[in-house]
Amino acid sequence: MNISASAKKLGLLIASLVLVVGSFFMSVSPASADTVTVKMGSDGGQLVFEPKVVTIKAGDTIKWVNNKAYPHNIVFDGHEELSHKKLAQKPKAELESTFNEVGEFSYYCSPHRGAGMQGKVIVQ
Repeated sequence: MNISASAKKLGLLIASLVLVVGSFFMSVSPASADTVTVKMGSDGGQLVFEPKVVTIKAGDTIKWVNNKAYPHNIVFDGHEELSHKKLAQKPKAELESTFNEVGEFSYYCSPHRGAGMQGKVIVQ
């Protein structure tokens, strides 16, 4: 076998390998971020967040939905970028924050903080 034929076979083998590996990476879908819903006010009208503690992954979003006993807001002391200080006045009003930083983030509803309306987001 001459060098030209060997080079062609090697080239064909490499091209085939690149095609197989490339198609694998194209078929793998990237991890998608999740959205978790938290109710502001329980179905029974209690001044709570349901669930009170949420564990998510970095890049996930929390969507708070005005459920009962509104108005409500979301305040993260020291994290203005996550807070929604303006009161959500309407039923089913939604507030969203995306968490890109790993850690534990406590929050509260400012009008109902004294009643214990507090929650926590744990980002892993």
